[in-house]
Amino acid sequence: MNRSTKGITTYELLYVAGIVAISFSSIFIKWSQADVAVIAMYRLYLTNLLLLPFAWKYRRELFALTRKQWLMLGASGLMLGLHFLLWMASLRLTTVASSTVILTLEPVLVMLGSYWIYKTKANSAMLAGMGIAIIGSVMIGAGDFSLSGDALAGDILSFFGTVAVAAHMLIGKGLRDSVGAFPYNFWVFLFAATALAVYNVAVGNPFTGYSGQEWGLFLLLAIVPTLFGHYLFNWLLKYMNATAVSMSVLGEPVISSLLAWVLLKEALTGYQLVAGVFILSGVWLFIRRGQDRGAELASKAASNGSAV
Repeated sequence: MNRSTKGITTYELLYVAGIVAISFSSIFIKWSQADVAVIAMYRLYLTNLLLLPFAWKYRRELFALTRKQWLMLGASGLMLGLHFLLWMASLRLTTVASSTVILTLEPVLVMLGSYWIYKTKANSAMLAGMGIAIIGSVMIGAGDFSLSGDALAGDILSFFGTVAVAAHMLIGKGLRDSVGAFPYNFWVFLFAATALAVYNVAVGNPFTGYSGQEWGLFLLLAIVPTLFGHYLFNWLLKYMNATAVSMSVLGEPVISSLLAWVLLKEALTGYQLVAGVFILSGVWLFIRRGQDRGAELASKAASNGSAV
């Protein structure tokens, strides 16, 4: 694996960039006035529109899929769409800190699923990193949880959205060993968007009549957290184990809460900032130990220039 003089890999740098990218998602959603199902649908459809110019290059890979792969892609897309629907809805009922901190359960669910499905084991350093990050995540949202009213409903929606994205991640890990990043992302995003479109038709959400500002937010969601976040993490699934990739959500509360403090004027205490140090330290420890194929696979991919 190509490393700098400080021993930081390209994959680790991309991983950190992805965390920053997904952290903008909650801000853009809070700014939008559209129904969350519409936001999620156009976010994904616009992402595919941006990917479309590259489809010709991958035209053979896009359709050279088995029946099982098609079914798994559909299931992965459905879980991703459900995640967006539930998690984005939670942001309308609770704060960014509370909603994103619940997402920190994702790596726990993914780790358990990876052990059960793929027999992937976590070493002591990875477990320690996860523990440190989760403690920090609980700290950052501890003062913001509510046991009644809308906030509790938002917390519940965020939890079930976390279950959905963990399932999406586990299905993706199984597919990424045999399906390239472009066809995987293209079809998963398309299936997720279409599932959301069906939902919007069922509940009567309008597809048109949105302002230029709303369309701008839909596009920003497609570019920043989807292409530079979700697409990137799906690409990294081939080079890091699924639990390590899912650990990205533990860094999101830190950056999202800072952005919400600056842009949305949501309260953020010094106590929560200290907790952020725990999260980032735990995430970094985990990802340094979470690459399941090591230098040989990365070097091979780099040398043959394969588009994965």
